Amino acid sequence: MDGIIFVIKAIVMGIVEGLSEFLPISSTGHLIITQHLLGLPDDEFEKMFSVVIQLGAILAVLLLFWPRIWDRLKSLFRWEKSGRHFFLVWIIGCVPAVVLGLIYEVLNLDDYLFSVPTVTIALVIGALLMLWLEKRHDSGSLSKAAGDWTQDMQQITVRQAWVVGLMQCLSLWPGFSRSAATIMGGWVAGFSTPLAADYSFFLAIPIMFGASGLKLFTFSFKGITLSQVTALLLGFLVAFIVALLVVRAFMAFLHKHKLRGFAYYRLVLAVLLVVLMAAKVL
Repeated sequence: MDGIIFVIKAIVMGIVEGLSEFLPISSTGHLIITQHLLGLPDDEFEKMFSVVIQLGAILAVLLLFWPRIWDRLKSLFRWEKSGRHFFLVWIIGCVPAVVLGLIYEVLNLDDYLFSVPTVTIALVIGALLMLWLEKRHDSGSLSKAAGDWTQDMQQITVRQAWVVGLMQCLSLWPGFSRSAATIMGGWVAGFSTPLAADYSFFLAIPIMFGASGLKLFTFSFKGITLSQVTALLLGFLVAFIVALLVVRAFMAFLHKHKLRGFAYYRLVLAVLLVVLMAAKVL
């Protein structure tokens, strides 16, 4: 029975991951909160599980974006300017987070940042920054005048890619959100919101594949149980299916709505977490 309950909890974690990975609300933060609420142990398997099920979510993006990626690959193979430019700004946008992420792993910062209090602080700071930057972006007081934003991937400059890449580093703080960090980076760089989200999804593919691969490489599978393997596979599958639905809906949402609703959600969640911590539930 304990094994069945453990697997059910893993499925719940997969649902949470799929729902939150590409929304600017922090999937890692939500997984940490859910892990505590479900009473899951804070051990090496759970840390590995939380990262690896993100691979299921990113496979959903890879599937949805594959026709566009394949077109760019063919353009690169033909050594066309558009293909070369796309992969240049894609790589540059990933470099800062890759370098800082490796330092993060070497210093074992998981031990200091994977907690409900640190997630709560990140939720608040990310929400306030999102509200401020979205207001400045819409008013035209950031890098480009309102309505004169970069609208297409082929228009992204090396400097803009670097700005977004640096902002993405904020997502190494659990609770901040990689999606939020890169979209806000896009605003600062002068992107329209749909392009910022589009670029964010592209950047997620190598970053999350790398993070998941590193966790799998460094995790010792010696002594892993059948229920843990089952939980990992089911969590991965559920995250993939849910993310597949969420990404489509989120992209459509961004063409008509602002992100401030997600910022308010983060603030409400942070208040709730403070109450739960005060009541010693978390």
